[in-house]
Amino acid sequence: MNTVGFVIIGRNEGARLALAIDSVLRQVSRAIYVDSGSADGSVSVAEGRGLAVVELDPARPFTAARARNAGFAWLTANHPDLEFVHFIDGDCELVPGWLERALAAIRSDERLAAVCGRRRERYPGASPYNRLCDREWNTPTGLRDTCGGDALFRIASFRSAGGFRDDLIAGEEPDLCHRIRRQDWQILRVDAEMTIHDAAMTRFSQWWQRNRRSGYATAEAFALRGQGDARLRREVTSNVLWALPPMWLLWPLLWSRIFMRSGALAATFLTLGKLPHCQGQMQYWWSTYRSRITRRESRLIEYK
Repeated sequence: MNTVGFVIIGRNEGARLALAIDSVLRQVSRAIYVDSGSADGSVSVAEGRGLAVVELDPARPFTAARARNAGFAWLTANHPDLEFVHFIDGDCELVPGWLERALAAIRSDERLAAVCGRRRERYPGASPYNRLCDREWNTPTGLRDTCGGDALFRIASFRSAGGFRDDLIAGEEPDLCHRIRRQDWQILRVDAEMTIHDAAMTRFSQWWQRNRRSGYATAEAFALRGQGDARLRREVTSNVLWALPPMWLLWPLLWSRIFMRSGALAATFLTLGKLPHCQGQMQYWWSTYRSRITRRESRLIEYK
């Protein structure tokens, strides 16, 4: 395990952070915790477990991408012999046995840049929003276009692609994976349990905010690389079109189409989700216009 190090990131994760750190340190010793302005004693929790800590300067906007890059820089500077880096969010627990499975997979094929597995929700029955998250994490296995925030990366591929974009509020993983694949690397999702996530979404407002952030990321992704991506173009257009009040009369048709494929829960929230997604897209376009005039940077969009 001396060839892999972990970057754990967090912001006000509370007891979940202790669980994340302990699950990592049971398997490896080379790890770093990066904190994004927590006010709940997260830094003390990490330090109390003997973990090195990087505290991000609050003068610049916090993003998960910035935190992961800072952790990667510290980890590779202090352990230059590492071959792989595993990113994990502070609200996740590493599943025993996952790391061995991931390392075996990535070592089996030199073309693999990253390997990910199944992320599950800790309490899927606590709310419909948690159940939606659990379904969202269950993507198909095999070669994929992207991975999530928890994944094992080959350091050479991460460096060659330039790492994450610090300024992305969300959607930093698809952006990085897009650049990785353009360099002929591949991304694999294996059929194995990887992490247990705690979305802790029990309120409608949290679900709305998370979807607004997703809409923001979609618009930003389209601005960065969407000209040649028909899927992104369709998604941006669909979010705007279905959010228009005259189209609400046709929502039963959209709901029925999704219901036939994914059931009532997904149909209800995917249909309603067109509104916060459109709101997020509008926020991105407005903030981009505003930043050109005021030079103000966009701020982190949180839902917890």
